[in-house]
Amino acid sequence: MAAILGSPLPPVEHAISVSLPTWKDHTDYEEGAPRVVDAMVTGYPRFFIHRKIQQLSSIIITKFGNSDSESCLLFPINKWAEMCRDFIIPSAKSARLAHLTVCDPSPDPAIPSIEVHAVIFNKDFFSLAKQFWQHTGLGVSSRLAERALDCLEASEKISPTALSKSPSSLSKSPTLTSPPTFLRTGSRNRYNSNKSKFSQTSQPPTPGGSDLVAGKLSNNALKQADEDNNQDIFDKDHAVYVEERYGRNLPLASAPLAKRALKRRIAGVVIDPHVDAAVGPTIESERGAGLTEDDVWLTSTGMAAIWLTHQAAMTWKGAETGKSVCFGFPYTDTLKVLQKWGPGAHFMGRGDDADLEHLEEIASKEQLLAVFCEFPGNPLLKSPDLARLRELADKYGFLIVVDETIGSFMNIDILPLADVVVSSLTKAFSGETNVMGGSIILNPEGSHYEELRDHIVNIYEDSYWFEDAIFMERNSRDFCNRVKKVNENTETLCDWFYNLSELNGSNEGVIKEVFYPKYTTTENYNARKREGGGYGGLFSLTFGSKNNSKERNGDIARIFFDNLDLAAGPSLGCNFTLASCYAILAHYTELDWIEEYGVDRNLIRCSIGLEDVNTLLSAYKFAYEKALEFVRD
Repeated sequence: MAAILGSPLPPVEHAISVSLPTWKDHTDYEEGAPRVVDAMVTGYPRFFIHRKIQQLSSIIITKFGNSDSESCLLFPINKWAEMCRDFIIPSAKSARLAHLTVCDPSPDPAIPSIEVHAVIFNKDFFSLAKQFWQHTGLGVSSRLAERALDCLEASEKISPTALSKSPSSLSKSPTLTSPPTFLRTGSRNRYNSNKSKFSQTSQPPTPGGSDLVAGKLSNNALKQADEDNNQDIFDKDHAVYVEERYGRNLPLASAPLAKRALKRRIAGVVIDPHVDAAVGPTIESERGAGLTEDDVWLTSTGMAAIWLTHQAAMTWKGAETGKSVCFGFPYTDTLKVLQKWGPGAHFMGRGDDADLEHLEEIASKEQLLAVFCEFPGNPLLKSPDLARLRELADKYGFLIVVDETIGSFMNIDILPLADVVVSSLTKAFSGETNVMGGSIILNPEGSHYEELRDHIVNIYEDSYWFEDAIFMERNSRDFCNRVKKVNENTETLCDWFYNLSELNGSNEGVIKEVFYPKYTTTENYNARKREGGGYGGLFSLTFGSKNNSKERNGDIARIFFDNLDLAAGPSLGCNFTLASCYAILAHYTELDWIEEYGVDRNLIRCSIGLEDVNTLLSAYKFAYEKALEFVRD
């Protein structure tokens, strides 16, 4: 049976993805259609505030604020709450902080009490405050909220303190630019189907004017959640069984060990991808000269890693901070972080040789802070010329920050050419699609290592919730083996699609182009590809022909997507295959603009999982044949 519209993918309490089964579900989601909005019981965590967090927020507003006129966002430490307040205070003059301590009833002293820091503000400013939540990824974890609610119910021991400061005493954040375009995630799912193959990856924008934009459940969804509250949407015992079916979690008191294991695992794989990822020893090698777990920081999300790195870079430069450069077409929130904090950013959305020349021209005239890029990029899978970027960085004194999420530690060796490598561990590193996380890796051989390290240490606070760390540690034990299987599956599928593409000379009129590192900026990717590494688990497809109208190509893409018997939803790097109408979900209000940078408005993005490759081929062939029938009619 196919997963229903708006249901979680996978079907567990803390799922990262959500089901949008058809092309129309994607567009209606963007339009805020009630039939879609009312069906949503969850969503991607930075875009949709989990219902457990909403329940805890309601308790805090009732205790510290006015539930009729005020709302709040929750953070795990005071520093992040203060930064959120400073972000919104130029507009929301009365924003204030509240602090709640929930005592865990466990007798084990190693299990900490739960600290929740709330930013309380007038409801009129929720959309503004939500920008901070979305862009930075610093909000509380749904597991933290769940545990707080459980402890409140079990012990009713609360030690609250409310903190308020007059607006005049609050430091001002930089003047805000116009509100950001929110990304969207679409998820079309057959997760429970025996025939299922899961597929997709994408982060969504938010439908204007609906409760979902504010990250709230719709009235109907809230009603359903209330009805399910006593027994819960997922029976907890069953949820624990499902999430631990492939390996037991460490005890809760072992969270510090789990975090250390994660840092060691990451450092070990970066140094040598052939080590056992479950152990991940930190050793020196010609690649990772001196890299240790002390050069790795864990964050609550991938965006938190990007935001914190940008903050550290700005404090490093101080008054001399220049603009950053976003090189290549990026994930939307990365660009928003560079634009909204500090002096702004130059956007070089093609990331090609012409942009390299443009970069050098700008760098010769003004001091730049850093170049942020993805390797490869999302959704076009383009890889920048890292060697040339490194030359320019050394010549003109700026940093290179590379997001390796799509490429994966296993496949690419980029640390030698970067000052900082950031990653979303939520994706392939975890694979289970049930926990968020991110990492920052500082290159110990970088020319700015010592100064930059001091500033990262100064800005960083460990706010990674201990239960999330435990789940991430368990999920990532087989990371290396999973990546190998995904590489093989994806290359088989992409070779099949490439042979049928117009770019390769096919005149069948279904597949226009395949975006995949094996066929896209191949020289740049292969220059950093590890021995034995692959091309990753993500690819994008465009449809029809360059001679067709956009409408005709859109019809072909829609027929293909609606006949693809795979899951669809936000995120990528899942153990199951996901597919989405990425351009619609991520850039619905700016489709003309993205096409200026080569992103087709009808682009479909696919994230491949661990299923049998022949099963996946069958699903894709069926969708292709249906699209071909349409073309030939």
